[in-house]
Amino acid sequence: MAQPAKAPDRVNDFVIKLANVNGTGSASANTLLMKAIFRMGIPVMGKNYFPSNIQGLPTWYEIRVTRDGYVARSGRVDLMVAMNAETYHKDVREVSPGGYLIYDSTWPRATVLTRDDITILGVPLARICNENFVGVRNRILMKNIMYAGVLAALLEIDVEVIRGLLTESYAKKPALVDANMKAVQLGYDYAKANLPCPLPLRVERMDKTRGNIMIDGNTAAALGCVYAGATVAPWYPITPSTSLMDAFKSFCQKLRVDPETGKNNFAVIQAEDELSAIGMVLGANWNGARAFTATSGPGISLMNEFIGLAYYAEVPAVIFDIQRVGPSTGMPTRTQQCDLMLCAYASHGDTKHVLLFPSNPEECFYMAVQAFDLAERLQTPVFVMSDLDIGMNDWMCKDLTWDDAYRPDRGKVLTKEEIEALPKFHRYLDKDDDGIPYRTLPGVSAKGAYFTRGSGHNQYGGYTEDSTEYQVVLDRLLRKFKRARTLVPPPVIEATGTSNIGLVAIGSSRGAVNEARDILAKRGIAIDYMRIKAFPFTKEVEAFMAEHEKIFVVEQNRDAQLKALLTLETDVPKSKLHSILHYSGLPMTSKEIVEAVLAEIGDARRAAMASGH
Repeated sequence: MAQPAKAPDRVNDFVIKLANVNGTGSASANTLLMKAIFRMGIPVMGKNYFPSNIQGLPTWYEIRVTRDGYVARSGRVDLMVAMNAETYHKDVREVSPGGYLIYDSTWPRATVLTRDDITILGVPLARICNENFVGVRNRILMKNIMYAGVLAALLEIDVEVIRGLLTESYAKKPALVDANMKAVQLGYDYAKANLPCPLPLRVERMDKTRGNIMIDGNTAAALGCVYAGATVAPWYPITPSTSLMDAFKSFCQKLRVDPETGKNNFAVIQAEDELSAIGMVLGANWNGARAFTATSGPGISLMNEFIGLAYYAEVPAVIFDIQRVGPSTGMPTRTQQCDLMLCAYASHGDTKHVLLFPSNPEECFYMAVQAFDLAERLQTPVFVMSDLDIGMNDWMCKDLTWDDAYRPDRGKVLTKEEIEALPKFHRYLDKDDDGIPYRTLPGVSAKGAYFTRGSGHNQYGGYTEDSTEYQVVLDRLLRKFKRARTLVPPPVIEATGTSNIGLVAIGSSRGAVNEARDILAKRGIAIDYMRIKAFPFTKEVEAFMAEHEKIFVVEQNRDAQLKALLTLETDVPKSKLHSILHYSGLPMTSKEIVEAVLAEIGDARRAAMASGH
């Protein structure tokens, strides 16, 4: 029996990483483990690092057990389950000193699986599977489920919770429940008989997940679109946005079918490309439906021509950008925040677009609704800037709630009676001095008909090449964008009341920032925090910038795109802003933020001392 290295007990505070081969069914086992820990009332985080091919390349899944509820990567690995011999050399290096590595000991241990400062535990998974299951594919699948049983014994995960999850998953296929539980029990029993159970790393029941769910951002966003009243969803498949459209279709098949006729009250259309998809979105919205599409950076690049049309012709549209690593094809299954500039100024000419920045799946749900209301109220494209980390990973979020009294904000849409009462309808006339004209829907009244133009037009809707008439419309569009500052969600600000140092971030960086602030606070460094939720930037963003002498801008791209937007669109002096950049494609950790802040503050203090201040 292997003897564990001496290590202090770490209850409900450690990281498991599972190394496997894509296409072997490991995702089911990994999700089963994470959800079992969640069902035990313990906050947990799961992140999937997978290749962009269909099958055969290495894949990793990271589970952070975190009693304090942190949702960012920790940057350490306490227990590695190494199921892929091709990545042994990488996996063994990743284990933190004092940690553990589990491998399939059916075959002799590779020489690379050797380190004096960690404990290596062998389990003959393949041999046990071959003795108990038939069929090559079945044995591969059950081997992964078996390591869930091994970990249940080592970490004291409740096996009955696992049984309950399997029963829920395979309610209509009891034979699968039995087969999976057999594999779990085989792994559990072997570990109990041959390994040091429990390890110093282990779980204990808590009550910190009540009122929470596990959900990914794409599923939450799709549900938000349903609740917002969306009925038309043209799209073209692209990682990592495809699952959003799959989820929307699934929800609509349950909630958007006429109970009397059995006919669908929705349309999900796979277009021939992204340009066609956004064109269909514009056509549906112009016709009065609520329509949207989901894509990623390469898709936005292709959509630019029609995005410009929507901006200039003032047609509502909602676009979900599930950001991934670029440029070009980049790394399709890795995460970044690299489309900020692309979306803020999408298309040629002078354009500015509304962006929303959800920080987790919960906000994807609520911001989906906000996006549709803003798009119709402002008669313009609105981008929801999610990313792969939010979109495709399971997050612990508060229960999603809904107000049945909600009614969509359609904005300035004239009724037939209102149209008929007008002397004449002028599509682009700013009657209320807020930059937003009135619009009509096709078929309501012939008097409200107009020509939707992407070419030069005047405020009355007529074609023009007159410079003055053109500028009147373009200046009004800018006033409308400034009006949007009062309509988009304000930032979340957490201020100490004593710090002159600020930290600014968007989206999925939130988890790393929150943890970093806690670490810095324990070292006596108080930092105010502003999480921007939308572009254009509101007055609260301007005020926060003005109130702080040094501002760290945290973002997940190489070129400091958020910092560039702040410099372009606010009055903040560029000298105040200090970038903390992360663009490896993996989600950010708190360590990077802490180290950058400490280095900058240390340099400033040394400079002050040298100058005699």
